[in-house]
Amino acid sequence: MTQNPEQQNETQRNSSENIEETLAERSARLEAEALDMPAAENADPLAPQENPELYAQQDPLSAPEGTVELLALQNELADAKDKMVRAVAEAENTRRRAQKEREDARKYAISGFSKDILSVSDNLRRALEAIPQNLLNENDQVKTLVEGIEATERELLRAFEKNGISKIDTTDSMFDPNLHEVMFETPGTGQPAGKIIQTIEPGYLLNERLLRPARVGVAKDDGEIPPPETPRIDTEA
Repeated sequence: MTQNPEQQNETQRNSSENIEETLAERSARLEAEALDMPAAENADPLAPQENPELYAQQDPLSAPEGTVELLALQNELADAKDKMVRAVAEAENTRRRAQKEREDARKYAISGFSKDILSVSDNLRRALEAIPQNLLNENDQVKTLVEGIEATERELLRAFEKNGISKIDTTDSMFDPNLHEVMFETPGTGQPAGKIIQTIEPGYLLNERLLRPARVGVAKDDGEIPPPETPRIDTEA
């Protein structure tokens, strides 16, 4: 059914009125919703904010819902983190101690055997020193025997070196309580006090650890020669 121009104009006016009413209703609804919004949404963003956690600690009963539970979970998390850090540190310390013990066991496991075998080296040297020089020159058999003992001593010293055993060098040395053991003191030697003048029994180190101190004789301070300018050795160390 075709409408005449007057009817069409009337229909358009009714539609415009309906639209205007709809917009007015929507504006009123939005205004009412804005009035009903919580105060926090209309608050000044630059105003200082309250700390919910502090608020929950001071007045747990009036704290917002979930604040107390959140604070408890945060405390549990911090406690668990602290325990984890401590456990990791303890595990690392245990690993380092175990590694050091393994290294020490590898380096010094033969210390007992090494001390026992040192007497063999001492006896070989004593045997060589006990043979008179004129007997070596006169008797070829004795000379051959001495050469065999010397070869055995050299082989033993190479075995010492291979296993980390080294002889303490006392040549032109001063007394060191960490390495030497004084057996006697001799005055009037013309040497500074504490200077090693004789090695009675050699000392040995096992991987830089003292295996046996060198037994030595030292010069005694008789007041004639001033002590060396080097720092004094603490014999009580």
